[in-house]
Amino acid sequence: MDTKLPSSVRNTLLELFGQIEREFENLYIENLELRREVDTLNERLAVEGQTIDGAELSKGQLKTKASHSTSQLSQKLKTTYKASTSKIVSSFKTTTSRAICQLVKEYVGHRDGIWDVSVTKTQPVVLGTASADHTALLWSIETGKCLVKYVGHVGSVNSIKFHPTEQVALTASGDQTAHIWRYMVQLPVPQPTSDCNQMSGEDEIEFSDKDEPDGDGDGSSDCPTIRAPLTSLKSHQGVVIAADWLVGGKQAVTASWDRTANLYDVETSELVHSLTGHDQELTHCCTHPTQRLVVTSSRDTTFRLWDFRDPSIHSVNVFQGHTDTVTSAVFTVGDNVVSGSDDRTVKVWDLKNMRSPIATIRTDSAVNRINVSVGQRIIALPHDNRQVRLFDMSGVRLARLPRSNRQGHRRMVCCSAWSEDHPICNLFTCGFDRQAIGWNINIPALLQEK
Repeated sequence: MDTKLPSSVRNTLLELFGQIEREFENLYIENLELRREVDTLNERLAVEGQTIDGAELSKGQLKTKASHSTSQLSQKLKTTYKASTSKIVSSFKTTTSRAICQLVKEYVGHRDGIWDVSVTKTQPVVLGTASADHTALLWSIETGKCLVKYVGHVGSVNSIKFHPTEQVALTASGDQTAHIWRYMVQLPVPQPTSDCNQMSGEDEIEFSDKDEPDGDGDGSSDCPTIRAPLTSLKSHQGVVIAADWLVGGKQAVTASWDRTANLYDVETSELVHSLTGHDQELTHCCTHPTQRLVVTSSRDTTFRLWDFRDPSIHSVNVFQGHTDTVTSAVFTVGDNVVSGSDDRTVKVWDLKNMRSPIATIRTDSAVNRINVSVGQRIIALPHDNRQVRLFDMSGVRLARLPRSNRQGHRRMVCCSAWSEDHPICNLFTCGFDRQAIGWNINIPALLQEK
């Protein structure tokens, strides 16, 4: 066949069209199976209609029952088609993209899983991690060395957030408190390394939950240690799962398994508001970068938007777009909220009209604490299945971070955090494999516009 296409491009297109053909063949087979189910169901309902007493079940009720069952199957068909079509479109985009996702540095030193990761908003730019080993660590992004260890908590440290203007950190813990503590770091002069992508031999080891790495492998053993907080926030009756600073840094909000979120005055440590209404344990809280807005997420399948812009009253809105635990809900710089859930979806919402999402991302694994980049507006999705995927705000998949025996996370990825201020590492992830990873993500603008 005469063609002006280069052989490599032609082969790629042939492979893609082959994938499309296989997808539609599978859809056709599924369609036939579902049609058989519909016919069988209708036959069974017809038989039931003949044997059930007419006084107990009218023809109208039978019709409604059959219609409802058929409707469910019809919806299943639609979902199957939609998911498969999205997969085909995603194949085009990821295959033809030039997204570059490179592992730059690993941060190893915690003795248990890492729940949360965060990057300072002040200079010098450092990385913070919160771990089930009862500590929070601060790291040099360039060298991967531990700079500070915080040991003030007596329970798992579940989140860490940095003050917007000062060298102060806010951590939430399973000891039912949140701590505010000051740190001082001076970054060492970076030393040349043979290969910052090189993995150590330890990366081949699969730790069990009960195993602990040898003391020699604990990169935090010689860190300067902070043992006590400036302030302890103590009003909760359960695990404090997350905490964040309100804009300006004069107030902080905490989220707890006691089903409440608390708003505190940082200077006095006094409780300003107790935010009640969730029916089950809270999983996360997040504050708006420029406005006095808070969003809390919960195991009750909802997330709530709390508005403190009017000092005399705070309003609440409840959003019920998910069918399982909402693991996190975060603000973007614009008027959007992005929520992630154990129902394997991520939804993008418009603050001006949040009755239904403006985009829905369907995945193959539960989604943990998500984060959205300020500049490029890319959503980083950490998954239970060890994967990390990147999507744009319209729900188009842009890339998947590398994951193999020698690259990426080896266990559940708990959290992601973008950094706009570091020239090399602009995305960080952490997980149950006891490590945080710094990535260099380069998504071409052309790809984001597709």
